[in-house]
Amino acid sequence: MRYISVLLVLLIFGCGAKKSNETVIEGRFSQDSLLLHPEEMKYLKNIKQLTFGGNNAEAYWSFDDKQIVFQSDYAEWGVGCDQMFVTDWRNDDLKNNIPKMVSTGLGRTTCSYFLPGNETFVYGSTHLGGEGCPAVPERREDGKYVWPIYPSFDIFTADLEGNIINQLTDFEGYDAEATVSPMGDKIVFTSLRTGDLELFTMNIDGSDVKQITSELGYDGGAFFSPDGSKLIFRSSRPKTEEDIKIYQDLLKEGLVMPTDMELYICNADGSDLKKITDLGQANWAPFFHPSGEKIIFASNHTATRGFPFNLYMINIDGTGLTRITRDETFDAFPVFSNDGKHIVFSSNRNNGGGRDTNLFVAEWIGG
Repeated sequence: MRYISVLLVLLIFGCGAKKSNETVIEGRFSQDSLLLHPEEMKYLKNIKQLTFGGNNAEAYWSFDDKQIVFQSDYAEWGVGCDQMFVTDWRNDDLKNNIPKMVSTGLGRTTCSYFLPGNETFVYGSTHLGGEGCPAVPERREDGKYVWPIYPSFDIFTADLEGNIINQLTDFEGYDAEATVSPMGDKIVFTSLRTGDLELFTMNIDGSDVKQITSELGYDGGAFFSPDGSKLIFRSSRPKTEEDIKIYQDLLKEGLVMPTDMELYICNADGSDLKKITDLGQANWAPFFHPSGEKIIFASNHTATRGFPFNLYMINIDGTGLTRITRDETFDAFPVFSNDGKHIVFSSNRNNGGGRDTNLFVAEWIGG
């Protein structure tokens, strides 16, 4: 699932960020070497830290690029597990300004995304299944790292005061991971309604639901291309009898194992499906480059212990793999602004050696 628990497997190791003798201007634009590694300056500049505690991820731009909606479990903001917040990333004193919570504060939420007009958004929530935070799976005896697929997740639209406007799904099972086409007409999401985790699309009012994928395996974390004609997503595609059994047995427990995922691309109607990575380990959180011809994504394919995760870019035909970030722990959830001038992502950098995962925005100069 495309939310913050993916960070925990990395944060357990407590790896610290590099230290620097230079001064960081917290909450302001800075090119300090603590925030931006020298090798990254070919692609990024004027990086700005947006959050300063907790686990923050899944940050997405408003259509006018003025606001960002994201999920956070930061206890100092009064939450016990992931809830949705909105912030104006241009604010020069974000460290001392608590962003507005725009979810109900009940249950657990995931994957928010602005709708056209910038006054409403879509997100997944478990609150109809219970007001408290749903239980996190205990560490398994077999040592497998798993994500929970909570059956109480449904997809809702809400305004920026936190008022729910509409419930878009009402299936007895997992519906989540909704994102919106830049054209403002369609939503793509992941659902278990067929008995497998497949991609579906619907209109922004929840009508005209269509199944997009059908092969066995977890299809999720999907995004539309800038012109709305294509979808990029991550998938686990078990092939051997043993892997298929493991996948299906976990699914019966409401779990998936996200440690072996590759990226796939298809037309928005599901046609012309192609695999574009074959790197091994976990390749996920893909997002289209503004040109529509490249994909930026997170990967640990060079790691030997599960981390680091860094950002990479690849052409939509699977050629031209390029490394973008050089952090030693975790960079993920990269998303370009609608005008293509900035990128927001989550990172463990500059966290004082602790476990916090924060949001960063930088100018994109990588072409």
